[in-house]
Amino acid sequence: MKKAFRHIHLWLSVPFGLIITLVCFSGAMLVFEKEVTQWLRPEVFNVDPQGRQPLPMDEVVRRVSATLPEGVQVTGVTAFPDPTKAWQLPLSKPAKASVYANPYTGEVTGRGDRLPFFATMFRLHRWLLDSRPSGDGVFWGKVVVGTSTLLFVLVLVSGIVIWWPRTRKALQNSLKIAVRKGWRRFWYGLHVAGGMYALLLLLVMALTGLTWSFGWYRTGFYALFGVEAQAGGGHGSHNAKSQEGHQKQQGRKGKGDKNTDRTAHWQTVYEQLKQKNPDARQISLSDGSASVSVNRFGNTRGADRYQFDTRTGQLTGYTPYKELDRSGKIRGWIYSMHVGSWGGLLTRLLWFVAALLGATLPLTGYYLWIRRLQKSPSRTSGHRPS
Repeated sequence: MKKAFRHIHLWLSVPFGLIITLVCFSGAMLVFEKEVTQWLRPEVFNVDPQGRQPLPMDEVVRRVSATLPEGVQVTGVTAFPDPTKAWQLPLSKPAKASVYANPYTGEVTGRGDRLPFFATMFRLHRWLLDSRPSGDGVFWGKVVVGTSTLLFVLVLVSGIVIWWPRTRKALQNSLKIAVRKGWRRFWYGLHVAGGMYALLLLLVMALTGLTWSFGWYRTGFYALFGVEAQAGGGHGSHNAKSQEGHQKQQGRKGKGDKNTDRTAHWQTVYEQLKQKNPDARQISLSDGSASVSVNRFGNTRGADRYQFDTRTGQLTGYTPYKELDRSGKIRGWIYSMHVGSWGGLLTRLLWFVAALLGATLPLTGYYLWIRRLQKSPSRTSGHRPS
């Protein structure tokens, strides 16, 4: 049986190994994208309060709206309790666009665009830099990444069968990486021990990541939790969906609506929500709805939902996170488990290291396989050291 699994492990790894390396490496680069971006662009995300109080939200929206191109509107505001943080204002177009503004002056500090490096890493991670086809064409980059990820799961499982030790002593030895016994022993140890250490986390990343690749897999994955996957397969947050719906609504309005009184009571709603939720991580408002996010373990996209009367600013509805539909919760859990954010900084560090180890596995495997071919060309079914 081990011989059969060696063939599976090898011949699935050889054609798809480089793709797996690129997907794992780019995924690792995205783990701390937010922190790196804020560190590199402090002028966009940080402001100096100078002892001032923030302007009313409707005034911030009015001043930002005055700087936008014709036909582009502010669709909401995300405020942060930290007085040194700029507010984020999503825009009606293009999709997922936003700007940041100084809450004390209403001045736009910058756009919320991805840095070129992270934009490239994201496209590499999801689509191998391919572009979404127009019409009903096949999205080959997405298909190749999904297929490679699915085969990576089989490679990991076959690796367990091949290298799982029979005794405790053998297990202890397999978890060591020799650094003073030559390059071949080092690469072998990195391949086996690295795979052992990162195995569970890599399986979690792969199995959750596949929900973005294949509709049939997403449907089955959701069915395991007793819910139905949404049509279109989006994993966007509630805020993103609300923004999309609001954009459609804005598209039916005239351009003269930019300075209407639709935001007149946002400040009133914000103050009510801030008083009710003193531990809020962020508070987001749009027309008639709001969400409050707190620092929690688990689904880091989870938030309490509120509705309010846009004419009076009175809260009219409240749905705590625990009462939200299970489908939305699972989407948030899938994302949180995939990127490692579910347990805070510690789990993100673990996911970062595991993804880097995952990127090395095909490379070390290639090295060991080629060395074995050089030593014995007639034996290509494994790469264990002699």
